[in-house]
Amino acid sequence: MTLAIQAEGLVKRYGSHTALAGVDLSVPAGTILGVLGPNGAGKTTTVRILSTLLRPDEGRATVAGYDLLRQPVAVRRRIGLTGQYASVDEELTGFENLVLIGRLLEMPKADARARAAELLERFSLTDAGGRPVKTYSGGMRRRADLAASLVGRPEVLYLDEPTTGLDPRSRNEVWSIVQGLANDGVSVLLTTQYLEEADRLADRITVIDQGRVVAEGRADELKKRTGGQTLQVRPADPRDVPEVVRILGMLTEAVPAADPDTGLITTVADDTVLLSALVRRLDEAAIAVDELALRLPSLDDVFLSLTGKPAAETTEAAPGPTAERSAV
Repeated sequence: MTLAIQAEGLVKRYGSHTALAGVDLSVPAGTILGVLGPNGAGKTTTVRILSTLLRPDEGRATVAGYDLLRQPVAVRRRIGLTGQYASVDEELTGFENLVLIGRLLEMPKADARARAAELLERFSLTDAGGRPVKTYSGGMRRRADLAASLVGRPEVLYLDEPTTGLDPRSRNEVWSIVQGLANDGVSVLLTTQYLEEADRLADRITVIDQGRVVAEGRADELKKRTGGQTLQVRPADPRDVPEVVRILGMLTEAVPAADPDTGLITTVADDTVLLSALVRRLDEAAIAVDELALRLPSLDDVFLSLTGKPAAETTEAAPGPTAERSAV
């Protein structure tokens, strides 16, 4: 298996504060790694180190096969980065922004213009390409920012909370673009404060808390680690709630939880045949239901279980001036 990113023991300190305390990461080529963590966990610090913007105090990493510390120029030629805030120049047009980046990457002028036109079309910005970016909507600016990170055809792309502040429609557009990039073979490291985003996009997820990796795996693996399935049933007639509770209690040898306001009954469902057995018993009792479902824990449940904090607190504050002075 070829690894696009391999990091071992990354440590970063700011005075007496340890932002990273030995982070290990691996991203197989052509996959998406989702990085989750609460406020201040070290997500953005990790991205800045792997994109050569910060130098780690300890540890090593390779990106696209190149050593992060010994070959930073080679690493930069093979990566793209979209940070938490749009980096395009609002006074320039979308086309001018992309041409400028191409020229900074030492592309011939004709090649830079051709690449800019190609990306504007790919990101559905052709009609807006001649307008200043300051006239763009939030979703359009984010697409322009993503396009800017792809001018150099990176092998590895870092996306640091790329959909923060976007409306649901714009967020879905960005998700489709990111999935398309992975399908084209680009390796993606994605930090996000939206657990739905990680659930939908990431092939694997790494959870960081207090500068350390506390869990990693596929979304379904993490959900199973948090707890088993639960079964939920809501009788069509609220008067049937006591009988359904009794039936479930007999089947599970446990006391189900019943919400008196909604009529929703919930119980642990470790037995794989519980659902079919319940359906038979309800049919025999002539009890109709409005809702009947098995569910795994959500990523929200996983996050809270692992970090002790709700997902709503995941926005990470940017490092202060010390971090900027430590840039490679």
